[in-house]
Amino acid sequence: MNFGFLSLLPPVVAVVMAIKSKNVILSLFCGGFVGTLIFAGGNPFLATKSIIGDYFFVQLTDSYNAGVIVLVIFIGGFIKLMEKSGGAQAFSKSVYKYVNTKLKAQLCAWMGGILIFFSDLGTPLLVGPVFRPLFDKLKISREKLAWILDSTSSPVAILIPFIGWGVYIMGLIQAEFENLGITQSDYSTFIEAIPFQIYAILAIIMIPLVAFTKKDFSQMKKAEAEAGLREYSFEEELQGQIQKGGKVYGTANARPAMVIVPIVVVFATLFITLAPLGFPFKKVDGNAFRVALTMGYFYGALVLMAFIGVYKVKTFRDTFKIYVDGMKGMTDVAVTLVLAWSLGSMISALGTADFIVNGLKNMNFSAGLVPAAIFIFGAFVSFSTGSSWGTFAIMMPLAIPMAHAFAIPYAIAIGAVLSGGLFGDHCSPISDTTILSSTGAECDLVDHVKTQLPYACVNGIIAFAAFIFAGFTKSPLAAALAAGLLLAVMMVWGKKEEKMPV
Repeated sequence: MNFGFLSLLPPVVAVVMAIKSKNVILSLFCGGFVGTLIFAGGNPFLATKSIIGDYFFVQLTDSYNAGVIVLVIFIGGFIKLMEKSGGAQAFSKSVYKYVNTKLKAQLCAWMGGILIFFSDLGTPLLVGPVFRPLFDKLKISREKLAWILDSTSSPVAILIPFIGWGVYIMGLIQAEFENLGITQSDYSTFIEAIPFQIYAILAIIMIPLVAFTKKDFSQMKKAEAEAGLREYSFEEELQGQIQKGGKVYGTANARPAMVIVPIVVVFATLFITLAPLGFPFKKVDGNAFRVALTMGYFYGALVLMAFIGVYKVKTFRDTFKIYVDGMKGMTDVAVTLVLAWSLGSMISALGTADFIVNGLKNMNFSAGLVPAAIFIFGAFVSFSTGSSWGTFAIMMPLAIPMAHAFAIPYAIAIGAVLSGGLFGDHCSPISDTTILSSTGAECDLVDHVKTQLPYACVNGIIAFAAFIFAGFTKSPLAAALAAGLLLAVMMVWGKKEEKMPV
């Protein structure tokens, strides 16, 4: 059944309400409820029954979704332990004499995000708590930290072929190659597409460019100015000593090793578990990767608990309670993810993507404009759904056949799909990585979206122009052109901003 313009209502309602109400859970539910109302012919009782039975329950029983929720819960316990142990503050205090400028802090957070390449979900929740005290001390806004976390999560993960992202994308590529009778390798095609993942490349390189040039844009400039007025000291984070059984417990006893060693344990567990499967040189099943990562966070938490006991930071009873509370604290994130997945599934059932795609097919584009069109429509779908993975699944069956028909290199079309999906996801307030990045930085979600959006739009516009160039020239130099344009825009915009009152 074709719902036409009605199919656009759920994502529009969800996005508008998320921005206006500042309540993502309410916004996602309302967007989903509008969708089920359409299916139920306006009957609210049937709509309620449908959204619970046909969407919430189904999303929770999906193996991938269940794996993500379990992983997030274990991450929550680990991160809460790290936050309450005082280890992050002790680490920040110990490196402050080395990382003692805004430039160094931003670059270190950027490098930390890149090093946690294996998990787009883990990056914001792991890197965020470690660098948040340091950013506070140096009077760098938490909005800036959230942007760095968001720009080193999905944009980094999407470039790696041997983790869950790469495995998923190559599966989509291979399916279309089989349908078209193409014998080209999905792995080699993915590697060829990396230079055309223009948005991801721009998102990653923009962080050091902003750090070095000190060119902050729009709402981020205001957030940075406000952060400069705040007062903070590490001592505020390292208080609360108590005496039990003749022993003095408190976060003042924390050591930097309480951050470093547990993270090393997470990495070691991941590699030891997956090495027999060929990791990191061979593709690893996504479920096996999530299991290994969950194990890593579990063992990391055990090691951290041991450190907390040895250094007399907390009693075992308090430590275990913190761990469980951390797991409970991810309830909002889990609910948000279920609602977001449900909305994405509902949008697919309504034919929202088909409505958009058919509009694209009815337009007579020249071959050179096809990659740019794929990029912009992919961005719209991703922004509306908050799901880059869902967008990849929707757009890849369109992009690869179009590339085949118009004699466009597959790598360019695939790069356009991935870049568009990532751009829309980066802008969307209902994206899981957007939500988790604000969580990791302890930054208000709407403030994160407002401050990140200008940066994302600059990269998106440049990427759009680069795909027009790539469509006509078929040259991998499009990424270099995009990087040059980004630097030029930042310098010009930065000078303009300097003349404007904050």
